[in-house]
Amino acid sequence: MAEDDNFIGFSPASARNRVPILEALLGLLRGDEAVLEIGSGTGQHAVYFSQRLPHLRWLPSDVAQQLPLLQANLEAHQCDNIDPPLLVDLQQPQWSSGLSPVELIYTANTLHIISWAEVISLFRGLSGVLRPAGRLMLYGPFRYNQGFTSEGNAQFDRWLKDRDPNSGIRDFEQVQALAHEAGLTLEADICMPANNQLLVWQKA
Repeated sequence: MAEDDNFIGFSPASARNRVPILEALLGLLRGDEAVLEIGSGTGQHAVYFSQRLPHLRWLPSDVAQQLPLLQANLEAHQCDNIDPPLLVDLQQPQWSSGLSPVELIYTANTLHIISWAEVISLFRGLSGVLRPAGRLMLYGPFRYNQGFTSEGNAQFDRWLKDRDPNSGIRDFEQVQALAHEAGLTLEADICMPANNQLLVWQKA
């Protein structure tokens, strides 16, 4: 089994959080779902989870400029249950048009990187691809009651906004409002290592 450090553009954060996320997935999934991953990045999560849940069908995706790197990494780490990477750009309102229906939409460490308009686009478009009773899983840092869960997250938020004013750690309450508007019910809010959360919603 290939080691993670063989990935082009290796992400230490993805390597650190993969085990606790996998443990959460094992408790939430049957193991045979089709999973659309938004913002697959280097593909480290796609490969790690697919190797350990071989009956999943994993559909990685990213924006156009990221796809060549993602494709190269997936070709280097052959997994029969990973589909060829898809172009998914949340700046496009119809981003889910033409995608195969899935039981799970998963994304990790993306909401604080993308703009708020793209967060809105994610929720408004997911009904077109998420099956009835399907789930949305978001991993990353969040604020609660307009407060950070740690000083480290507050510093991270300042760094993000200095780099890009449209980015930043999102308020759980605002994200929850978008989920409610999209017909999703919060199923779990799991505390994860390094002041992160795994939020899980289910579609009616």
